[in-house]
Amino acid sequence: MKRFIPFVKKEPLVAVIRLSGVIASGGRTGVLSDNATAPMIERAFRKGKPKAVALALNSPGGSPVQSSLIAARIRRLSQEHDVPVYAFVEDVAASGGYWLACAADEIWADDSSILGSIGVISAGFGFSDLIERYGVERRVHTAGKSKSILDPFRPEKAEDLEKLKEIQEDIHAAFIDYVKGRRGEKLADQDLFTGEFWTGRKAIELGLADGIGHLKPKMKERFGDKVQFAVYGPKRGWLSRFGSRLAADISAGLFEDRAHWARYGL
Repeated sequence: MKRFIPFVKKEPLVAVIRLSGVIASGGRTGVLSDNATAPMIERAFRKGKPKAVALALNSPGGSPVQSSLIAARIRRLSQEHDVPVYAFVEDVAASGGYWLACAADEIWADDSSILGSIGVISAGFGFSDLIERYGVERRVHTAGKSKSILDPFRPEKAEDLEKLKEIQEDIHAAFIDYVKGRRGEKLADQDLFTGEFWTGRKAIELGLADGIGHLKPKMKERFGDKVQFAVYGPKRGWLSRFGSRLAADISAGLFEDRAHWARYGL
């Protein structure tokens, strides 16, 4: 009832946004996308006039576009409401996950957190020898000579790989520009953009993080022991609340998600 009594001082509020999972478009359970995270991010900045927003971050990355959209929303709301943002890395903030971390004004990590992997990767399988072995004929008809680029059922072509490399370089350049724009002179004078990743302590030395710190202790240090926390996370569908899993979730998408985490030993 205290909040309804006039002239009673409110305790400072920190809104906590949980961003955990692979970053990708679509509505798959446990996946971070701009569409899925927008409602909770908007509420976190608008509800209760928070003194700060803290990102509880745990992501191995994924879609560069979705990473950019989510980070841009956080920055826009931070500026509109004049609310500082702090990122707290749990297990990993790598690749697109580090893109999200850079949306914060400060980045804090655990000694054993993994940060970095500022690069672009494209992976897949080639089946051309397999279908030839079993006498399967691949038939593809296109209007436009590049319409079947990187067809996994055909041998790789040098011109296809050149085009893929060009796209990767463009995305990588955008990623580098964003990190430099957000971290500025904090970054060490060495090449941090090779796709390599580091533990929390080393990331601090390189300027990729600001210090070792955990969310609640650090926020209490900044805003006092009486600070209140409002936690915002993705809404769960009614099926998942009863322990059910949609058949669509038990799919190749989950194997791809596991591959993202496995790169960092998780």
